[in-house]
Amino acid sequence: MAQQNEIKNWFKNSITIKFIIIGLLILIMLIPAGMIKTLIIERNSLRDNVVSEVSYKWGNPQTIAGPIITIPYKTYFKNDAEIIEQINYAYFLPENLQIDGEINPEIRYRGIYKVIVYNTLLNFKGKFLKPDFSKWNIPERDILWNEALLSIRIPDMRGINQEIKIAWNENALDVNPGIDHQDYYTGISTKIAFDESAIYTFNFDLDLNGSESLNFIPIGKQTNVNIHSKWTNPSFEGSFLPDERTVEDNGFNASWQVLHLNRTYPQQWLNDAYDIDNSAFGVKLLLAVDHYQKSLRSVKYAIMFISLTFLIFFFSEILNKKRIHPIQYLLIGLALSIFYTLLVSLSEQMNFNLAYLIASVSTISLITSYLHSIFKNNRLTAITGLLLVILYLFLFTILQLQDYALLLGSIGLFIVLTLVMYLSRKIDWYANLPLENNKIENE
Repeated sequence: MAQQNEIKNWFKNSITIKFIIIGLLILIMLIPAGMIKTLIIERNSLRDNVVSEVSYKWGNPQTIAGPIITIPYKTYFKNDAEIIEQINYAYFLPENLQIDGEINPEIRYRGIYKVIVYNTLLNFKGKFLKPDFSKWNIPERDILWNEALLSIRIPDMRGINQEIKIAWNENALDVNPGIDHQDYYTGISTKIAFDESAIYTFNFDLDLNGSESLNFIPIGKQTNVNIHSKWTNPSFEGSFLPDERTVEDNGFNASWQVLHLNRTYPQQWLNDAYDIDNSAFGVKLLLAVDHYQKSLRSVKYAIMFISLTFLIFFFSEILNKKRIHPIQYLLIGLALSIFYTLLVSLSEQMNFNLAYLIASVSTISLITSYLHSIFKNNRLTAITGLLLVILYLFLFTILQLQDYALLLGSIGLFIVLTLVMYLSRKIDWYANLPLENNKIENE
């Protein structure tokens, strides 16, 4: 019986056993951390659905390719004793293409969510050389010149606001929706005629709605794009970055020049030999802060925060001879977890930095108040509160310095481990925890 009591007391009072229990509590706290991570992902998904819904009604992201000349021609092949006629298509790109435009952004609200949409006014001009089939040895009689088509690919046709008139040499051409023979592309097209001219010029304006991003396909032998906007937070994306760009408080200007040598496809080809979509470039209009991304990154450090806070309390037990029950550790862990739900919910309503300040101050105040009620020691409470402030400032710094987050996090953890090893160097892990009747003088 005495031996059982001895084992029971050892299990209850052993520093090693208490440390193992704290480790198990840290693992248990992974459950609410995982649930919070799922919550953030769900809120982010809900935001994406709202963006898709508003974009669908206003206009989706636009990637414009054109104008492109398509000319059908006949080929023949023998099937048993029968000669089969087949229609194929040749594609010709412009000699040069100049695009000038302005993006007029607008923020739309759906509940607590923001969606960036835009209207863009674009001018296209350039020239084509007369299509030449000689390199393919296609007989003139098999070329269907009278069915030649000029087409412009526009992903979301609902974004077109005004009638489009194309100036083709001296002629004004009306366009129709759809691109014949290309069911997998949406856009506009018109039939064109060729005469003895060697050069054919074009000019047209495009008034288009879209959302989030505007991109272009560099189909000219030389493609020049000049875009300006009042939006102050652009992200230039795609296969080519601007040759010149300025981003100021009143907006941005960007210019691209792309040569046909920079692409992976030529100026003319037959059938579907090349995919031109991979060469798209343009600009994405970013909202200033993606608070869900920052919140999700902060949750990844939850286990580190809980572990460090528990270590602070554990060393307070050892060094100040005051017992803390595992339930009290669990309550502190839950308080640390609630910080993240506060951060997510507040950042949906206000600036992320302000939300972080409110959530961290509230959490630190709650934990230090609870600690003071346990230890009844002003000095120890102040030291613990200061350590928590340092931890939350450390996390905030990591969230701001995304490119250096791994480096800063690694250095910080190394410093913390060094301190823990230093503070624990004289602890007798085989000893017992201090007794409950040990008192700490209230300062």
